[in-house]
Amino acid sequence: MSDLSFTLADHRGVPVSSGDLAGRHLLVFFYPKAMTPGCTGEACDFRDRYEVFTEAGYAIVGISPDPPADNAEFASTYDLPFPLLSDPDHEVASRYGAWGTKKNYGREYEALIRSTFVLGPDGALEHEWRNVRAKGHVARVARDLGLSEERPDDDADGRE
Repeated sequence: MSDLSFTLADHRGVPVSSGDLAGRHLLVFFYPKAMTPGCTGEACDFRDRYEVFTEAGYAIVGISPDPPADNAEFASTYDLPFPLLSDPDHEVASRYGAWGTKKNYGREYEALIRSTFVLGPDGALEHEWRNVRAKGHVARVARDLGLSEERPDDDADGRE
């Protein structure tokens, strides 16, 4: 994987850099569109487990192609405690492999692929979950990181 560093505008329009978060683990989740059912469920699951992650030394950021104004509404509506970053040109998502071809009802198109990554304190990739389903994903991430023994509440394998 290429350079994973980034600087993107958050939901307030303030630049946030991965370098600002260096020295701790960084959990980066890519979501397709603010205020949609799957993305809302996933973001709220991260919100509900926010203290579990932060007490274990993880910072969390969400990244989508949405403009800062849409992310601001999303953060405000659902009381999300972490930055939501705007990647409208898909530059960061592409470097992470979270932008690519998707298939739906026989149609192929380019879109964001729901994925989550953990970078270590040195910025190196430590964990990745690609092309996941929103439901049960955050529980799976917490379990895989040793932060919970809870099993996801769905019977899917967490992939879309």
